[in-house]
Amino acid sequence: MKLTGIIKDAFLFPSKNTGRFAIYLLLSVLMAGFIVGGILTNVFGLFNAENYLLGGIYLIIALLIGFILSGYHIKIVKSGIELDDDVPVFELFEDFMTGFDCIVVSLVYFIIPALIVLVIGYDTNLFSNAMAIIQDVFTQAFNVFIMGGSENTAVNALSHTVSNFMGSLTITITAALIIFLIFGIILSMAEARLANTGSLREALNIFESLKDILRIGVGKTIILILLIIAVIVIIEILLVTFLSSYIFLLFVIDIILTPYLALVLQRSLGLLYSDIA
Repeated sequence: MKLTGIIKDAFLFPSKNTGRFAIYLLLSVLMAGFIVGGILTNVFGLFNAENYLLGGIYLIIALLIGFILSGYHIKIVKSGIELDDDVPVFELFEDFMTGFDCIVVSLVYFIIPALIVLVIGYDTNLFSNAMAIIQDVFTQAFNVFIMGGSENTAVNALSHTVSNFMGSLTITITAALIIFLIFGIILSMAEARLANTGSLREALNIFESLKDILRIGVGKTIILILLIIAVIVIIEILLVTFLSSYIFLLFVIDIILTPYLALVLQRSLGLLYSDIA
């Protein structure tokens, strides 16, 4: 399927059944609400066991809704793979179970890049430089406020340590962005494999996921992802540009637009994978 066809289909797809999109939107808003409620309840309920319990319940509910939404995402991918124009129905238990598999796949695929980034951080002395900053702060504070040392000397000593840390941090963050982007693309293939086969084992086969990218075409895959991201960024920029004076309206539109774009991404992935399914 041509890239222009994929993008056009993906952006129109969620609107083909407004009722089902409304359910998806409601669940998305509820999940966000429970997450915010859980965090705020825990933050403002310091040293209060009842608030901690309530905040924990809110976060658990948000997690359960997240499983359902993740499972529904896989259904959207499957609809694209099968070139089905019908927006899938919600089946809460089935979606929950599929969503659980999807979360497992995501965790497994992101463990590898996380470990790689940790190794890079160690090699660039990121962690030792961070500890050096903490030590220097206490040392220089002691010298200035207790021993009466020069503030300029303290600032110069700290600036050297901070400079080393920023160098390590820049290298690590740059490497992390590249590595997580690569594994994010591989993960998208794993989700497509889960949608296509319904098998967690197949989705966890990272080598087959890599082969799928090669089968589709590395260039086509990267170009589609960049095009989708570019369109989303342009839409967000236009919204902020024209609605910056209407914060409430911007907020409402963004609440609707963000879930819509999430479905666009999943649909485009399915359509892309349909070439080799």
